Parts: sequence; structure tokens; C-alpha cells
Amino acid sequence: MLSWIIPAVAAIVALVVGGAVGFFIRNLITARRISLAKKDATKILDDAATKQKEVLLQAKEEALKVKADAEGEIRTRRAELHRQERRISQKEENLDRKMEGLEKRERNTVNKEREIDKSLGQLEDLKKKQVHQLELISGMSTAEAKQILLTTVEEQTRQDMARRIHEVEAELKEESAQKSREVVAFAIQRCASEVASETTVSVVPLPSDDMKGRLIGREGRNIRALESATGVDLIVDDTPEAVTISCFDPIRREVARIALERLILDGRIHPARIEEVVGKARDEVDAIIHTEGEQAAYKAAVVGLHPEIIRHIGRLKYRFSYGQNVLTHSIEVSYLSAMIAAELGADVNIAKTAGLLHDIGKAADQEVEGPHAAIGADITKRLGKSMEVSRAIGEHHGEADSMGVYGFIVAAADAISSSRPGARRESLDQHLKRLEALENVASSFPGVEKCFAIQAGREVRILVKPEEIDDLAAIRLARDIVKKIEESLEYPGQIKVTVVRETRAIDFAK
Repeated sequence: MLSWIIPAVAAIVALVVGGAVGFFIRNLITARRISLAKKDATKILDDAATKQKEVLLQAKEEALKVKADAEGEIRTRRAELHRQERRISQKEENLDRKMEGLEKRERNTVNKEREIDKSLGQLEDLKKKQVHQLELISGMSTAEAKQILLTTVEEQTRQDMARRIHEVEAELKEESAQKSREVVAFAIQRCASEVASETTVSVVPLPSDDMKGRLIGREGRNIRALESATGVDLIVDDTPEAVTISCFDPIRREVARIALERLILDGRIHPARIEEVVGKARDEVDAIIHTEGEQAAYKAAVVGLHPEIIRHIGRLKYRFSYGQNVLTHSIEVSYLSAMIAAELGADVNIAKTAGLLHDIGKAADQEVEGPHAAIGADITKRLGKSMEVSRAIGEHHGEADSMGVYGFIVAAADAISSSRPGARRESLDQHLKRLEALENVASSFPGVEKCFAIQAGREVRILVKPEEIDDLAAIRLARDIVKKIEESLEYPGQIKVTVVRETRAIDFAK
């Protein structure tokens, strides 16, 4: 039993001794570590103190540097402020000197104004004295002298204005006449149309005088039936082998002429046959009207016309104005309008359409009241033509309040076509009345001694009283007479007004 106790005790003792030795060794190690840690802490503290001192030194150096920079900047700013203060002081001194100069000038100006006011007062008194002396010398008041002066100046100004107006009018007339002559001459040269004339009666030849009796019929029934169906007057007189058809409507007269020729050729003349032939003649005339309208539009190169407008154009074939065929005249006006528009740079289509349709109102003016220009404008507007075309048609006789460029073009072309030699004829009575009216207009002005219408009414020559009308007044008189002629008379082409002022000095040698 003791054999195992002793080893156990020894083991225990060994354990205790080992534990004590281990504890002692751990204490030594711990103490060693603590000592080393203290040394490290002391070293760290020493290093931190050293670094703190270095940082403090650097901070002090930076602070000193910043302080030095700030002081330098302050010194610089102070120096700049001193310089600015010196400049401001100099400016203030300059302003003070200028203010003193201005005050001095103002005082001088006030003194001069007082002197000027004093001088003006003296001048006004002197002027009043002189005016009073002049009134005493001249025997006129100031108002009377002023009125005489104004009258003299007004007369001189009026003469200068009249002279200048005459010069400007002469220049403008020369330039415009040259340009218009070129345009009109070029248009006329390019257009050559026939001249057709007609009267209000038609004569139908008969194969023999026996045919007159057959036309009259028993108790005049045939002639009455023909007149009733056609609306014309059939004149059967002593003219051998001829019957005259009279009617103001050329279409009805043409229908009667065709029907009468057919009846004469057929030989069967009785009321029933007359009505049948007249109906066929009316249809034939309607076909001719439509064909003539289409041909006129084709010749004028106008497209897109309404069928009713075509029919109105065709009816112009049977209309005559002062002996001139209106359809031929319309085609010619269309040509001339297109040429003038091309020369002026206007729209050629509008111009030639308005020229072709400008007298379309004459195809309906017997059915509608009013001037043919206004009727034509209404017809074209109602049948879809453009506003420019309708306006030109309504303006071409100057009956509208204003006139546009196409109205002027159509009016010029209409005047060219109508005033050509041989284009129209005028009765002697109407011609004499127009000449008399022309002389009456010229004689109605004061200062006119005599007046004569010459060159078939294309010129009126006026003799004035030289003691009443001077040279400048003669220019004004010519212009006033022209205006009155344009306002009160109707005439083809143009009328030249010549004012003659003649001064004669007569004496006798004895």
C-alpha cells in the first residue's frame, strides 16, 4: 500500500512545486513585460512630447509668417488708401476750382442777360419809334403795310409756283408721252384689224317685183305674220327688186333677213310656213352666235369662259357702235391690251381677257338698264370671272370712283381701237354739237376773247385778252380748260388746248 502512496505524494509534491515554479516564472515574465511596456510607453511619451514641440514650433513659425504677410498686405492697403485719399483730395480741389469758375461764369452770364434785356428794350423802343416815323412818312398803318407785303410775296410765290409747275409738267409730259408713244406704237404695229361697218337696216334683193305681192299676201297677212314672228319692220317701197328690213335689234334683223331669203328661195309663202322658217332661222342665228363667240375666244387666246359669256360674245357680231363692229373691236382691244400689258410688265392673261369682254355689256344693255361697262362687270362677276377682270371692265370708261392698272390698259386699248381713222363714223349733227360744246366750254372762262375749234374738234385754239391774262395765267387757264373739258364732254381720242396771248403796240407816224 505504501508503494503507491509515495509516488502519489511525490507526484503531488512535484505538481505543487511545478505549479509554484510556473507561477514564479509567469510572474517574472509578466514583470518583464510590464517593464518593457513601461519602457515603450515612456519612449512613446518622449516621442510625442518631441513631436508636440516640433508641431508647436512649426505652428509658431506659420503664425509668424501669416502675421508678417498680413502686416505686409495691411501696409500695402494703407499705402493704396493713402494714394486714393490724395487723388480724391485733388479731385475735390479741382471740383472746387471748377465750381468757382462756373459760379463766376454764371454771374457773368446773368450780367450779360441783363445787358441784353436792356439792349432789347432799347431796340424795341427804337423800333416802335421807327415804325411810328415810317407810318407818318408813308401814311399807312402797320397792318396795311403788312397786307401789301403779303400780297406782293403771295403773287411772286404764285408766279414761281406756276413756273415750276409748268416746268415739272413739261418734263413729265415729255417723259410720259415718249414712253406712251413707244408702248402704243409698238402695240398698233403688231395689230392690224379690219374695219367693219353696218347700219340699222338690211336690204334683201328680190328676183322680181312680183315677189313683193307674194310677200305682202292677201290683205297683208304674210307681211304681218313675218313682222309678228320676227319683231321687225318690213318696208316694201318703190325700190325695184328689193325689200328693206328695219329694226333696232340687229339679231332680230338678222333672223328676219335669213328667214326672208329662205322664203324667197322656197317660194312657199304663207303664215304657217313663215313661222316654221323663222324658227329655223332663229336656231341658225343662235348656232352662229355660239360659233362666233368660240372663234373670238380662240383668236384672243382666252380660255375657260362660261358658255353664257361665249354666247354674249357671239351676240356682239351683230352689234355696231358708230359703225364699228363690236365683236371685231373687242378682239382688237384684247390684242392691244395684251401687248400693252406685256410692255408694262402686267399680267397679260388678265389684260387680254378684260379687253375681249370689255364691251360684253352691249350684248345685254337693251335688256338691262345701266351703262354697258357696269352691266359687263356684273355679268362677268356673276359668271365666275376674277375680280381684276370685272373691275377692269367696269372701269374702262372712267365711270367708277377709281381706276386700276388693268382699267387703264383696257381704256387705252379701247381708245386706240375706236379712234383709228375710219374705225367709227359720226353724224354731222353730233359732230357740230360737239364742236359747239367745246367752244362754249372754252368761252366760259374770264379773260377769253375768242376761241375756235379746229382740226375736226381735235384742237381748240383760244385767244385771251393780254391786259387780263399774263403768261403764267395763260398756263393755268390752259390747264383749267383741259380739266373742264375732261369733266363735262365726251369725245374720242384727245383734244389739244392752245392758249394764245398776243400783245400789239400800234402807233401812227404823221
